[in-house]
This record gives sequence, C-alpha cells and structure tokens, in this order.
Amino acid sequence: MDNYDALKLDNQLCFAIYAASKEITKVYTPYLKELGLTYTQYITMLVIWEHEKISVKELGIKLLLDSGTLTPLLKKLEKMHLVTKQRDVTDERSVIITLTEYGLRLKDKAVDIPYKLFCRTELSIEEINYLKSTLYNLISKKKEESI
Repeated sequence: MDNYDALKLDNQLCFAIYAASKEITKVYTPYLKELGLTYTQYITMLVIWEHEKISVKELGIKLLLDSGTLTPLLKKLEKMHLVTKQRDVTDERSVIITLTEYGLRLKDKAVDIPYKLFCRTELSIEEINYLKSTLYNLISKKKEESI
C-alpha cells in the first residue's frame, strides 16, 4: 500500500456515508412526493409528530440544523398549514412550533413509510440496528468534540 492509498475515493468513510445517504434519500422521494414533503421537511415533521409541541431551539438540536436553515423550513411548513409558530408566553425569546390538525392527519398518511424503506434496503433488522448504532455513535463523538 503506497502513501496515496488513503486518498482513494473507495477508502473514504465520508464518501460511503454521503453516497448511502443520497441513495436512501432517493428511495424516500416517491413516498414523500405523495405527502407533498421534501426529505428535510419530512425529518422535521418526524420530530414534530413525536413531540406535537417543541421549541425551535430544541428542534434545531434534534435535527442538527442551525436557525438559518430551520427558519425558512418552518415558514414553508407553516404556509402548508402543517404547523403553527408562536412566541412562548413564559419566555418571549423562545418560539414554539405546534402541530396543526392537518399536520396530525398527514402523520397517518406517513405511518407506513419507515416500513416501506426497511423493505427496500434489503437489510436485516440486525444490520439496520447495527448501522444506526454505529452512525449515532459517530455523531455523538463528533458532537462531544464540538462542545
């Protein structure tokens, strides 16, 4: 192995993660199109569906998104009548995102998407869990370095 083997594309962890992410997102596209959502809107709605009411700050932390990315995304979801935004009455610096009735109904339409994706991956549940665990471990270590 020469000194330049480390520079080969096939030896890059970042490329493997990037390519896998791109392919998985592509598989989501037809299902999300039926819901009228982009992938980023979908993962945002996943968090909102889980909590029904959440601050913009907490949402950003969960999604690993900054306010510059989150603000236009939430404006679009609000325009789509999926969520509402309002200042927290106990802390006016905080903005609370709340799920609308329409947003809740969309959750019912999305409920089968994770299962459909699981089937399309052709991975076992053990492989999926191992992969998720490894990636979350990597994310956690990178978050700790940022602190």
